[in-house]
Amino acid sequence: MASRILNTSRGALRLLSLVLLAVMTGQAAPPVSTKTELYAALGTDITQYDLDTKTATLTKHATVTLPANVQEAWVSPNRKFLYVAWSNGGASYASAPTPPKGDHHGITAFRIDPQTGALLPHGQPASLPSRPIFTTTDLDGTHIITAHNDPSSLTVHRILPDGTLGPQIAQPAGLDFGIYGHQVRMDPSGQTVILVTRGNGPTATRPEDPGALKLFSFKDGILANRLSIAPGGGFGYQVRHVDFHPSGNWTFATLERQNQLHVYERKPDGSLSAMPLFVRSTLMPSTKSLPSQTAASIHVHPDGRYAYVANRATDTSGENTIAVFSINPETGEPILIQSIDTHGFTPRTFSLDPGGSVLAVANQSPMTVRDGKSVKMVPASLALFHIGKDGKLTFSRKYDVETTPDRNLFWTGIMRLQP
Repeated sequence: MASRILNTSRGALRLLSLVLLAVMTGQAAPPVSTKTELYAALGTDITQYDLDTKTATLTKHATVTLPANVQEAWVSPNRKFLYVAWSNGGASYASAPTPPKGDHHGITAFRIDPQTGALLPHGQPASLPSRPIFTTTDLDGTHIITAHNDPSSLTVHRILPDGTLGPQIAQPAGLDFGIYGHQVRMDPSGQTVILVTRGNGPTATRPEDPGALKLFSFKDGILANRLSIAPGGGFGYQVRHVDFHPSGNWTFATLERQNQLHVYERKPDGSLSAMPLFVRSTLMPSTKSLPSQTAASIHVHPDGRYAYVANRATDTSGENTIAVFSINPETGEPILIQSIDTHGFTPRTFSLDPGGSVLAVANQSPMTVRDGKSVKMVPASLALFHIGKDGKLTFSRKYDVETTPDRNLFWTGIMRLQP
């Protein structure tokens, strides 16, 4: 998540109300921030870059270091704070260099300097019981909700009025957290929390674990079971990430091992249809769906006309692309209109700027590739693309990032500073 880190509509309404108030009272209009920042996590470090959205260029600034490897991050609704989840646990796949369990996990709050975008430590970190995979706030920024994979679960912490992290809130017994919690999102209604449980694919020694979308009601930091969505009993349903259409009509989900995009009808109370309205492949027609080929993050464009999905491969024979889908404004049907190479390998996360003009991809891992009769190393990188009026991407440039086996380019996010 990667992940969207800006509630665009709420921010726009707030700015509009301030401007109207200024006009009616004869006061000067409030300043409008045009400074956009990109943050990227490499191992324990988060580095800040100024992002020029016109030229799609980055200027590197300061780096902050977390107690363990960064897993995910989420900005507060008022854009004043960044909450970073970290862990010394690693991924669950066998080749991961870091043991999956770990014994040191938490969330650190940073205050975002409104002029420079610098990250300033803010209060004490909150301890977590196990490795966090994803974290998000509720709509008013009074709670932070974190997804854990092993055991699959959610934790909720209070956010105090000054933006620092408060205590963990005890949850009732009997909550259905499924298998392998991977992402958590607060539905735009503010009434529903969605835990995306990926399940696990079958192996030579164990059968498949089913996946599901687990929906919970949410009030004052307390969760309650609400609905489980698992087409086919959750088998062949290794769901990974969700995002929401700005109209409020649809929720989009990526299926990791199936390389699919699913579209669900979203209801005003935050519930979803039991079955998807549409199912589409995220891959080019010529690409074979292999165990090394998986879908990753998804982001819907701020104007709701397009959706972007990352396809990643763990070897050179697969597809490392951003799939671009147009979205029918009447039905929500997605149509693949472009698949563009990310100019790197394993695009685990990516992010769009709030204005919807630039897309940045974190190509997670270096890869050795054949170059004629020799071989060369393609490093991990931050790759930047312009987004055209037709939603399609044009590659601008990339910035190579030096990694090590235990220091991957694991997360990136873009935000516009709050003036």
